[in-house]
Amino acid sequence: MSETVTTAVFGAGLALSLSNLAGVVASALGFANYWPPGERGLRYYVHWGLSHALNAAILALVYLDWNSLGLPRVPSLAVGAVLFVAGYVVAIAAGLDLGVEETKGIAGELRTGGWYRYSRNPQYVGYIVATVGFALVANSVLVAAICAIYLGWWLALPFAEEPWLREEYGDAYAHYAARTPRFVGARTIRTLTGDRENSPSAGD
Repeated sequence: MSETVTTAVFGAGLALSLSNLAGVVASALGFANYWPPGERGLRYYVHWGLSHALNAAILALVYLDWNSLGLPRVPSLAVGAVLFVAGYVVAIAAGLDLGVEETKGIAGELRTGGWYRYSRNPQYVGYIVATVGFALVANSVLVAAICAIYLGWWLALPFAEEPWLREEYGDAYAHYAARTPRFVGARTIRTLTGDRENSPSAGD
């Protein structure tokens, strides 16, 4: 019975994660207009409905398939917890910096200061780290498989967003993108270490 439930939950998680990923990738390739929604409409509710359902499926899989991956328990738990907490703190802090509505894909003001001085997508950087940490904490084969799709999602999201951002903000975004890494890079390090001459300005 438990194996049947686990298989069903994993199948649901796989379908949910692949559906959202397919929409984001299709948007990035110019085949669809799925993400970002820009306003509260059907695309907005579909994306976030799938996302919340996926999170519930992942939590259920943690319970059902805990420790099936066989990694050393204490090291994987310790390293995973550090990565998850650190990544999640960065993601939440950057999200609050950007704004709740903008984080959800709603049109707003272009943000180039704060966390966005260091990366055009600091939230996604944080979530990538947190996702790896979560997979280590769960130590589960099935959770790791869903987390791998999640990583593809975080990596694809900026490519889906950038055409919309360029259209929405024009030259302001083009200038910002030219001087700020998509994720992290040499400019990120220079800004963090205080190299004002070569780092992007604080913006707004």
